[in-house]
Amino acid sequence: ANELKSRFEKWLFVLKNLHKLDRVPSELKENIFLKLFKTAEIAKFSQEEYQDYEDSLKYYRDIKNSLDTAREEGEIRGEIRGKIEGKIEGKIEGKIEEKIEIAKNMLQKGMDLSLIKEITGLSEKEIDKLK
Repeated sequence: ANELKSRFEKWLFVLKNLHKLDRVPSELKENIFLKLFKTAEIAKFSQEEYQDYEDSLKYYRDIKNSLDTAREEGEIRGEIRGKIEGKIEGKIEGKIEEKIEIAKNMLQKGMDLSLIKEITGLSEKEIDKLK
């Protein structure tokens, strides 16, 4: 194995000696060969071991899909909640701005402070800031 230079030579070596190898030689620690050895390990399973392996994969995929679906639904709910909250905040801010504009107009017309408070619902401090 230590004489192998090209990837082609490595492939020939693996195909010829795979049944003899009990570990991955350091010269073959490339992703492609590691995947091959992993697959070869699975191919050595008995029928029962292989069925257990397939069942565990199915179970893993089911759980992963459930989690992915829950995450996506959570993201969608979060987006919707954010949009709703944004609209509500926008409406509230708009109403406050409207009250401020009304109070400013009333102040310009010289209207009584108690009347401005009553109509706009703003506090005395808020109205004083507008002066």
